[in-house]
Amino acid sequence: MTDPGAILNVKRCTIRFGGLTAVSSLDLTVRQNELVGLIGPNGAGKTTVFNLITGVYEPTEGEIEFDGQSIVGKKPYTITEHGIARTFQNIRLFPSLSVFDNVRVAFHLHLVNGMSHALVRGRAFINEEGQISDQVMELLKIFGLEKFAHHESRNLPYGDQRRLEIVRALATRPKLLLLDEPAAGMNPTEKVGLMNLIRFVQDKFKLSVLLVEHDMKVVMGICERIAVLDYGQKIAEGRPDEIRCNPKVIEAYLGETHG
Repeated sequence: MTDPGAILNVKRCTIRFGGLTAVSSLDLTVRQNELVGLIGPNGAGKTTVFNLITGVYEPTEGEIEFDGQSIVGKKPYTITEHGIARTFQNIRLFPSLSVFDNVRVAFHLHLVNGMSHALVRGRAFINEEGQISDQVMELLKIFGLEKFAHHESRNLPYGDQRRLEIVRALATRPKLLLLDEPAAGMNPTEKVGLMNLIRFVQDKFKLSVLLVEHDMKVVMGICERIAVLDYGQKIAEGRPDEIRCNPKVIEAYLGETHG
């Protein structure tokens, strides 16, 4: 049954690769302005779920609805246009482009004036480019990255590269932000900063967030609700305090030290 308050509804989704079932009969919802965690052991199917939602894979069975419409079979760029943005476990910036241009590229998804205006450098195109430049700088200032605007992105410290990837995702104007292992490679201080950043992003931009993360301090510290995968199946879902004490989750993933 569809949750009327949900912006994302994954319903009985299954995907098979040959004889392997990577995700099995998954039900998952994310509601408006909700921050949901998706956790589980390596190989549990978490990134596969992200790839299903963003159109990289098409489910073998089941339905995925975003903002009341089916997105099954749509291309990834079309799904991004509808309002879903993601980051990746392995940072995928354009390393030789400046910080500014990494963000400007994402803004071009919603250009009003098309190629004909660009070719003739018409006034409408020039005005729109100026507006985009202003918006890029505004976003960079919000995230404290404006001083790096003209630096090549590969020269940024690791934590700032993570921030830049989130900024670039936000430049597509999403309603739902998918964060894939954003704390990977971060030290404890950077992880605290990341938690504050995710809370800030959710509140400032009125977003729903679906977070895949292995660091339980991050997940338990910011998520309102958590779903747990094991071998492609959802074995539990609930508030952080419920998940922390769930016997199935402890056995499959958390271990006794988290009980």
